[in-house]
Amino acid sequence: MPVSFRILSIGALGTHPLWDERSPQRPDHATTTLVVSGDARIVVDPSLPPQFLEPRLKERTSLRPEEVTHVFLTSFHPMRRRGLSLFPHAKVLLDARERAALETSLRAKLAEADEIGDADLSATIRDELALLLRCEAAPDRIAEGVDLFPLPGDTPGTCGLLLAMPAQTVLVCGDSVATVEHLERGMVLPQAHDVEQARGSFMEAVEIADLLIPGRDNLVINPMRRY
Repeated sequence: MPVSFRILSIGALGTHPLWDERSPQRPDHATTTLVVSGDARIVVDPSLPPQFLEPRLKERTSLRPEEVTHVFLTSFHPMRRRGLSLFPHAKVLLDARERAALETSLRAKLAEADEIGDADLSATIRDELALLLRCEAAPDRIAEGVDLFPLPGDTPGTCGLLLAMPAQTVLVCGDSVATVEHLERGMVLPQAHDVEQARGSFMEAVEIADLLIPGRDNLVINPMRRY
């Protein structure tokens, strides 16, 4: 069975710098995509809260939340996982590099919070760490035709999914390619963890894929391709 995909919810930047915005203008949320391959039903970046994401799932597919087999996070940013509780039976996957970097960071922050005796902060960090440890390191191939495509830079281990379609390649980008405007101008988000690395990942994304699913926008044809 070939790979298929569907956009469940189109994301948006709360403040879009390429629209000359300097303050929040709308809710900040990521594009959420469903990828299907064989028996695997993979929700990528469940960004909306469960009470909003569940109606979108019903509008865009015939699936019930319990039929989703995997959730893949392109990064561990809290904005990308607001709707995670909607899929309690799904296997949650995260790139191993992102998982390792965040675990190291959270354990260091927890030690600092414990040292200064900030019980509330320690509890918050412990909750984050527990959620991170629930995430499994994603295999290189999640399902037939669904492969990891590392895109570090926006976060230490940002990772997309490369979908092998019969006649095209599709890349679910996360924030390595944020919006259509960023794609057209060859730009990355200025708040990236490592801007130079993010630029390299951006170039890899536009070199490999025919169609791109940006982190905060709708599906777009890669303007670098010639048809």
